[in-house]
Amino acid sequence: MDQKITTIQLTKLGVDTVFMSFLEVLIDRRIDVLFAIQEHLVLVFTPVLLAAVISIPLGILATRYRWVEVPVMNIANIFQTIPSLALLALMIPLGLGIGQKPALVALFLYALLPILRNTYIGIRNVDESVKEAAKGMGMTYFQILYMVELPIALSVIMGGIRTATVIIIGTATLAAMIGGGGLGDFIVTGLGMVRNELILLGAIPAAVLALIAEFALGRLERILTPRGLRIARDS
Repeated sequence: MDQKITTIQLTKLGVDTVFMSFLEVLIDRRIDVLFAIQEHLVLVFTPVLLAAVISIPLGILATRYRWVEVPVMNIANIFQTIPSLALLALMIPLGLGIGQKPALVALFLYALLPILRNTYIGIRNVDESVKEAAKGMGMTYFQILYMVELPIALSVIMGGIRTATVIIIGTATLAAMIGGGGLGDFIVTGLGMVRNELILLGAIPAAVLALIAEFALGRLERILTPRGLRIARDS
């Protein structure tokens, strides 16, 4: 029993020591942490925004044309099956070198599939009777798209954007492996020097960013959803 208590006490002491070391390093290097967070936000939101701009129109086209659906979905699936670190490393022999630019390209490719797939599914699942009713009211093709299909599919599309954002926040920590910067720099340095407080200095802010992004995008989805649909879903 005494040995067990001693082991528990030592474990607790080790956790407390790491946590105190983390707080000390956080205070000492707060400027570096803020700069790393800024770099990380660029690594996350730039590829996600570009992926959304490209994936949403492609997802809509894929619901209309079979010749668009098959190659686009297959190519996006291929990028998603490549391990994230391998995709980042692949940018070097492709001539993009190291640094932030190849990291942004790799993260953009990784963000494509969730948004593309959810856009495709969201538009596909719009009830045909609703679209037929819109046609009967004299709506044009584009009016049906942006006044009927997109509002109904918005929650599914936003789900894809939220998924892509959270995935990229985690994956962006690996960008440090090719000199991309961000919070991953602390994790890589901490692993190399076997310093747990430095690992936490990168991991904890990244986890907090993921939670904030999930909450903020959820609120944005609610704001963008038409009031009538919000009431129908909440009831």
